[in-house]
Amino acid sequence: MELIPLFMFIAVCGVLLLGYPVAFTLAGVALIFAGIGVATGTFDGLFLSALPSRLYGVINNQTLLAVPLFVFMGAMLERSKIAENLLNAMSILMGRFNGGLGIAVTLVGMLLAASTGIVGATVVTMGLLSLPTMLKRGYDPKFSTGIICATGTLGQIIPPSIALVLLGDVLSSAYQQAQLKMGVFSPETVSVGELFAGAVVPGLILVAVYALYCVAVAIIKPESVPKVRREDIAGLDESKSTVALLLTALIPPMLLIIAVLGSILFGFATPTEAAGVGAMGATFLALWQGQLSKTNLQAVMTSTVKITSMVFLILIGASLFSLVFRGFGGEELVHGFFEQMPGGVVGATLIVMLVIFLLGFILDFIEITFVVIPIVAPVLLMMGLDPIWLGIMIAINLQTSFLTPPFGFALFYLRGVADKVVKTADIYKGVIPFIVMQLLLLGALAIWPQLVTWLPEVMYG
Repeated sequence: MELIPLFMFIAVCGVLLLGYPVAFTLAGVALIFAGIGVATGTFDGLFLSALPSRLYGVINNQTLLAVPLFVFMGAMLERSKIAENLLNAMSILMGRFNGGLGIAVTLVGMLLAASTGIVGATVVTMGLLSLPTMLKRGYDPKFSTGIICATGTLGQIIPPSIALVLLGDVLSSAYQQAQLKMGVFSPETVSVGELFAGAVVPGLILVAVYALYCVAVAIIKPESVPKVRREDIAGLDESKSTVALLLTALIPPMLLIIAVLGSILFGFATPTEAAGVGAMGATFLALWQGQLSKTNLQAVMTSTVKITSMVFLILIGASLFSLVFRGFGGEELVHGFFEQMPGGVVGATLIVMLVIFLLGFILDFIEITFVVIPIVAPVLLMMGLDPIWLGIMIAINLQTSFLTPPFGFALFYLRGVADKVVKTADIYKGVIPFIVMQLLLLGALAIWPQLVTWLPEVMYG
């Protein structure tokens, strides 16, 4: 009977593979197992009486209010042609060098990731804007698709990422839970701002490594990453100089990112307040670009409502699942399993990272954050891991999973918008160097956790 929580988890994965919606799968499987448990006397139905207060806690959570605002900001920026103008300007500036277009894609992808915070949106946008130009100029399809997929997944780790907002909220609850079980009755909390600060250095390292890879390819195989002329770039305003194009394209999104991220990191605003500033700033940018039409505003609002509804419906389903999972003694099962693990905390962490990596093939980061993290994080935190370090490791691990063939989400997003001349095998081969880079980063963060914890300690003490 003690293996029932394991069967619950297997049942959820099986039903998801059949194609059922995640939120209804989580809630449905939980209710079925709870019903069987009540009928057989193995589950106390009083556990379900805690559900209304948990759902009220979800609705009343001020941190989660940042989600619809950040989604609105990203969708509005996507519609305002900020990315297109920025890519054109950066392509002119960097395209005069071999591999320069790859570096331009990396830098624009970083800024777009910081602006939208959504992996799918970044990959699709970069695929539509940059892939045709790269292929037309003779860039190797493997290199082109690899750099686009890799920079697209930066939205997972570059703040203000929606993934980090959700992860920060879940980790904060898990950390308090772990401290209470250890007898600490005035527990510390982990803020989303601390998680953002912890992500800055690893995110910048990834961007720098991607750019260095572009330089290395340009030195070793210059013919695969040729130079790009100004006249090869479609959609340019020929009346403007390169400097004017760069300034008008770069300054607005940079000011918006500094306003949003800076206000969070330096404590001037909470993530929710900063998200409101970002949403308003993105609206003004769209107005300035002449893109704030009724059609665009309607599309942005529709997209925001759909994504936000999906997130909160999954969260409600996950709350019910975790309640029933704990009622069957799932937390004790996980704790006992980790305690018997050879290698102690290192072995337990490796197993959790491997499981999350594999689950990244079939589940989105939202499902993993709401379902898996609340189960495993309290146990790992009780074993002495730093919550900020653990959060960043999980985020980069998922980012790597989304890149890994044959099931990586980023590969599917790019395949959907890439020209038919680009083979799926080219996409798979192109991402391999970037997967290696991300695995090396995970290893570096494991050896030197200060790469994550240094900036939060400096900024928050």
